[in-house]
Amino acid sequence: MSLLSFLLKIVRHGLLPFSYNLTIVQTKPICAAMILVAVGIAHAQPNTYELNDCHFHLTNYIQEGTPIRDFLNIMGTRVGRVALFGIPLQQQWSSRVSGDNAPTYYLNTDAPLYYYSFTDAFIAMQYKSLNKEQQARFDPMITGFNPSDMYAADHIRRVLKTFPGVFSGIGEFSIHKEFVSSKISGEVASLQDPALDRVLNFAGEVGLVTLLHNDMDQPFAKDGAEPVFLTQMKALLKRHPATTIIWAHTGLGRVIHPVHDHLGILDAILKDPAFSHVYFDISWDEVAKYLVTTPVTTKALADLINRYPTRFLFGTDEVAPKDQASYLKVFDQYAPLWQLLSPEASANVRKNNYERLFDAARLNTRAWEQANK
Repeated sequence: MSLLSFLLKIVRHGLLPFSYNLTIVQTKPICAAMILVAVGIAHAQPNTYELNDCHFHLTNYIQEGTPIRDFLNIMGTRVGRVALFGIPLQQQWSSRVSGDNAPTYYLNTDAPLYYYSFTDAFIAMQYKSLNKEQQARFDPMITGFNPSDMYAADHIRRVLKTFPGVFSGIGEFSIHKEFVSSKISGEVASLQDPALDRVLNFAGEVGLVTLLHNDMDQPFAKDGAEPVFLTQMKALLKRHPATTIIWAHTGLGRVIHPVHDHLGILDAILKDPAFSHVYFDISWDEVAKYLVTTPVTTKALADLINRYPTRFLFGTDEVAPKDQASYLKVFDQYAPLWQLLSPEASANVRKNNYERLFDAARLNTRAWEQANK
């Protein structure tokens, strides 16, 4: 047995002395040294933490945020690994609109948003400023592209080649998002846009995890009406079976409340083999307020997750937090849910599903970078 085959075997069977086990997906031939680097064997963290975070914004809508070393202190010993990204949109400060009142959030002003591609370079340099042990706790994501631009996939390719060894996924990026989509300068993004298909095709080719925000319905929709974007979203997901896609917030939002039989819709997707590549995150306090609003809703969600324990991931969706209490408020908000999950499901949602998906993405992306130097 070759050294490469031996390493792949022990990785698959979880025999490596580090906190996360690696699942091999569509692996191209690579050298053994690359495997060791990709999974961070030499810089393992003991498996004593409570959670991984699949949805975290280091910076806000004016590209300011928490210094990454400060954020490491905020993570402390409770958080193991974090999917790290900024926000792909910059809020314009228009003196004609708000005068000297500088907006810091998209709801602070009527001025437009625009795509801010430098966010990817900023995140890469924050990551590269860390030592190897610190880097092993982060999975940076590419976000600074316009999903309505046919060149968006080329931007992602360019970022991977400029910063090899850094990124493991793309997102969070949005197609339909309450109050945001209509504020973005230029063409409105669409689930039926070939530019978006090109992005997801490339993500599948490389092995990048894709974190996609798309509201299932429109704001203030009528009760009982068919969710406006559900059919298009399902068609998009079916068109990209080779791409690992995490549907952010289970399709909910600040004013995108659960549609009629919301959990039933999720159940139908989860049981359909055509969506076996699709996962859901339960991030954002605005979403948690719906999912654990009553003991009845909490139990219904727990029952669904217990049936599909490998298909949900926890994320905070926090933006540039100042301290651990504010950073983990969503995790604590889900306390009633954690109590109702089986031990296996709880561990999967909080930690294992993240590690499985992102370990595979690390390995496959490093292989693609090596093959496309």
